Amino acid sequence: MTLAVPAPATPLVRLVDPQALHQSLAGTGEIALLDVREEGQFGEGHLFLAVNAPYSRLELDIAALAPRRAVPVVLLDDGDGVAERAAQRFAALGYGDVAVLAGGVPAWVAAGHQVYKSVNSRLKAFAEVVEHAFHTPAIAAAELDRLKRAGTDLVVLDTRTPEEFARFHVPGAVSCPGADLVLKFDRFVTSPDQLVVVSCAGRTRGIIGAQSLIDAGVPNRVAALAGGTQGWRLAGLTLETGAVDAVEIAAPPPARARADEVRRRYGVPLVETATLAGWLGGAGDARTTFLFDLRAAAARAARPVPAAVAAPGGQLVQALDRWVGVQRARIVLFDDDGVRAAMTAHWLIQLGEDVHVHEGVPEGLPGPAPALPPIAVEQVTPEVAAALLAAGGRALSLDPSAAYRTGHAAGALWTIRPQIPALPAAVLGATAIVLFAQDVAVADLAALDLKAVSQARIVAVEGGLSAWRGAGLPVEASPAVPPDDARIDYLFWAHDRHDGNPDAMRTYLGWEEQLPAQIQAEIAGGGFRLVR
Repeated sequence: MTLAVPAPATPLVRLVDPQALHQSLAGTGEIALLDVREEGQFGEGHLFLAVNAPYSRLELDIAALAPRRAVPVVLLDDGDGVAERAAQRFAALGYGDVAVLAGGVPAWVAAGHQVYKSVNSRLKAFAEVVEHAFHTPAIAAAELDRLKRAGTDLVVLDTRTPEEFARFHVPGAVSCPGADLVLKFDRFVTSPDQLVVVSCAGRTRGIIGAQSLIDAGVPNRVAALAGGTQGWRLAGLTLETGAVDAVEIAAPPPARARADEVRRRYGVPLVETATLAGWLGGAGDARTTFLFDLRAAAARAARPVPAAVAAPGGQLVQALDRWVGVQRARIVLFDDDGVRAAMTAHWLIQLGEDVHVHEGVPEGLPGPAPALPPIAVEQVTPEVAAALLAAGGRALSLDPSAAYRTGHAAGALWTIRPQIPALPAAVLGATAIVLFAQDVAVADLAALDLKAVSQARIVAVEGGLSAWRGAGLPVEASPAVPPDDARIDYLFWAHDRHDGNPDAMRTYLGWEEQLPAQIQAEIAGGGFRLVR
């Protein structure tokens, strides 16, 4: 199979300094501020508006994060040259306006600017600001437990994804992802006298969920569970586990009425199909348009819209940077009946986004942009790979560092794409390099960079470690290798808060609470536009 090779290195990469970048972020035009470090590095400190686009997966994710290739792009790294390598890949993919922050994130900090820990920081800061602005009611875990034991008529709605709910939740809680709270409220809440408590894992999704119901004008008393499931654990209480069947319903009249009133009150604009088609086609419109389908999976499958990206609305509000990599882009939402779309849009507008709702499922839209050209590394069977290694080849594991520690092909070194130029000479000079990866596309990208620094025959094991193990070939574990300081793919900060570590839980909850004060130094307090 033919392997695409990197475009020749450009003599110069355009650099911007922190002051120029700060001015650009305060402007009005689109900008894709992309941090190409791995998640572990990003989560230890990143720019407020930065979106994580790890170099190890860059070509796999970039078409979704920044689909318009004329958008101005600024790349961030640790000042270690990874952004320059990424800039060359952007150029090869047809992006025409790409720059690199000179000195990377360390230079930004040295210039006196702030960085933020964890992920989704902007969205979490927004929720904390909402709580401060609207005085969203909260209830402590101990008080909720007391009310439950006293037989108080109440319902706990868990606003996380069904997968998160299945891992752990407050006993007796109901799974109701964020965008479904208004849609399904009358199914789960049977009396206006019931206390409604909205829970998440920490603070922010509970705050947004509770305030959504309040904004929608439900008759019940509504409160967020302070600290979510972490607050419950810190109170010495036990969580439940177990999945529930998804409940799909048509929007009842009260839900439609509440959502329509929210849409009008918050000025959520509508867009017609013809206009949307023009936006997506790009005719005379130098804007990036993201189209999100908020319907349930079954509805999407029955009536697909190829131009749209599936995104659960409640999670879109709190993880927008997972899907949108362009600041000041245009966002369009739709669903079956407008309830999920209206409730999601009213938050995104207050976040500062340019949001529109399309009423109903759009038809006849332009298809999605052509996929990026495939990159294919030669794949071999485990037996062929073993023979190459026996003849002097070297093995590299590209699996997550946590998986590598648990088990990897005997003798394989762990690496990740950004670290490829620093591999030992004995590896780069081998006759063959054998790659192991759970995701063969990750191996394709690593092979692309290996071809630039090695003359070896580069192959990937078809089926990865599972196939190697299945063929009876040797596997070994290394609980301390790679060492923690090399695991740039893993975010250690407060990493075991979901595993019951009380210090990590307190650290995380305290971090969320201090975000409103931290963002005061940011552009217009984060660019939020709360409607009071």
